[in-house]
Amino acid sequence: MALLQPGDTAPQFNLPDQNGVLISIDSYIGRKKILIYFYPKAMTPGCTIQACKLRDNMDTFRKLGIEVIGISNDKSEKLLKFSEKEMLNFTLLYDENCQISKKFGVWGEKKFMGKTYNGIHRVSFIIDQTGTIEQVFKYFKPIDHDQIVLRYLNDER
Repeated sequence: MALLQPGDTAPQFNLPDQNGVLISIDSYIGRKKILIYFYPKAMTPGCTIQACKLRDNMDTFRKLGIEVIGISNDKSEKLLKFSEKEMLNFTLLYDENCQISKKFGVWGEKKFMGKTYNGIHRVSFIIDQTGTIEQVFKYFKPIDHDQIVLRYLNDER
């Protein structure tokens, strides 16, 4: 499936969070914008940097009316360890079998150290209160992801 683009409707989901509680996109629609960021693997260097930078800017995201959700195919138990270890202050969701990742178009072929495999690509989406994708971020490094998203959010105001 192709990467979803601005103007597309965000796929419905009902996924377990780091505490095993099912979270639905419907609980956000109509209330807040959402930053959904897909990341390859919890507790790896790049994913940790990205998550911690979001954590450190959570007050700013909340002042801008943004709820942050991270999605990977790590099990809830690993997400809980990641969340506790890094003191994350946002929701992490477990996408078993990468069904939601595939619907957003972020699952696909990757290359690392000469090997080709399938995995989650590091892509983020701003979803507006109607459930429509407002913006897609796919060209960033984990260390500057938060600043790129905040720059976009501040510019749109």
